[in-house]
Amino acid sequence: MDFSIESIYRQEFGRILAALIHLFGDFDIAEDAVQEAFTIAAERWPIDGVPREPRAWIIGTARHKAIDRIRRDSILSRKRDEFQRQVILEAMPENSEWDDGAIRDERLRLIFTCCHPALAAEAQIALSLRTLCGLTTEEIARAFFVSSVTMAQRLVRAKQKIRAARIPYEVPREALLSERLETVMAVIYLVFNEGYSASGGDLIVRADLCAEAIRLGRILHELLPEIAEVRGFLALMLLHDARR
Repeated sequence: MDFSIESIYRQEFGRILAALIHLFGDFDIAEDAVQEAFTIAAERWPIDGVPREPRAWIIGTARHKAIDRIRRDSILSRKRDEFQRQVILEAMPENSEWDDGAIRDERLRLIFTCCHPALAAEAQIALSLRTLCGLTTEEIARAFFVSSVTMAQRLVRAKQKIRAARIPYEVPREALLSERLETVMAVIYLVFNEGYSASGGDLIVRADLCAEAIRLGRILHELLPEIAEVRGFLALMLLHDARR
């Protein structure tokens, strides 16, 4: 990948994927479409130049790829296919009209979905790193010293669980927000702690995992800036990270 595309991938993957999941309601369709869009960007941007609003370009391209997949998918009935496409077309403007202001930030929904208590802790961590940070399956597998096949199976099972249990893609109601937020922060801190005091391998500190946990913490703080517990949580990780 060209560096600029790599940078955009790292910075924007979670927000772009969250937007596509919100539109299509399916992790696999959304993720495949986003990956295809970045592949097209890697081919075209070095020739055509980086678009003025890269995020909007990627989302627009991914949206069309997802619609194409739905059209091709023989499992979906004609009626559902038409309904899905109509909802999508009404939900977002055409590419020519898109700008970043038209794209809602859906990452908060994604964080709470990935960290739903119905999922095992290891699945919550893996899914968060995959969807919010954009780490590849291979990168996550290396981080936790398992094979890529094992990690891929964990991710597939987590997505299947979300689908089968009908885990809602939403921010919890206010009455449940505090309890669920504790779960989210616990998952992020598990990632940080695994990096700070690595339980496997030759390294005592895994700087890459610490960095990804802090990144997740920054996203959470960006999305919930008014909650003191989130500010304190991020500050705690930054303090520990500065001491290593």
